[in-house]
Amino acid sequence: MLRIAIAFFMLFAVATAEATEAAWALLRNGGQVVLVNHAHAPGSGDPANFELENCSTQRNLSDQGRQQARRMGALFYARAAPIERVLSSRYCRARETADIAFRDSPIETFDALDALAPDPEAADAQIEAMMEHILNYGGSGNLIMVTHEANIEAIANIRPREGEAVVLSRSGDAVRVAGRVTFN
Repeated sequence: MLRIAIAFFMLFAVATAEATEAAWALLRNGGQVVLVNHAHAPGSGDPANFELENCSTQRNLSDQGRQQARRMGALFYARAAPIERVLSSRYCRARETADIAFRDSPIETFDALDALAPDPEAADAQIEAMMEHILNYGGSGNLIMVTHEANIEAIANIRPREGEAVVLSRSGDAVRVAGRVTFN
């Protein structure tokens, strides 16, 4: 039984490494859209006194999250993944992730990347705006979109880890996950 468990673990580790290498290969070629879940920010949700313009009222990156964002940026630049544009949620944890990881690239905020609105109609409008950017992107470098778990789940139908990058494949008006990269 132990041998089977070890074999399964080894197979899973190899498959994960291959998936990551496939994602890096896509990123080196450029022209990809990448959804990045912000780095580690302890807790869940935001406090009751949340104000978008005031970071002291939000859940923010921990030291671990800042280290994770630094690793993310170092790997993107070391792996020669060309970055054309970085869009970020206006939430402080997403902006800080973008600022640390992609400091050498122009960074813009994009409201649709904010945490999904609790109102279903407003959330649908956010998803539509994100999809429009994703489907219409035609740059030669990669488009990085730093956002939140629920946004990525709504677009890619997967639940990402904190600090995970999800590379999207686009076809017509649909997207699918082409690769994933974790930065733990």
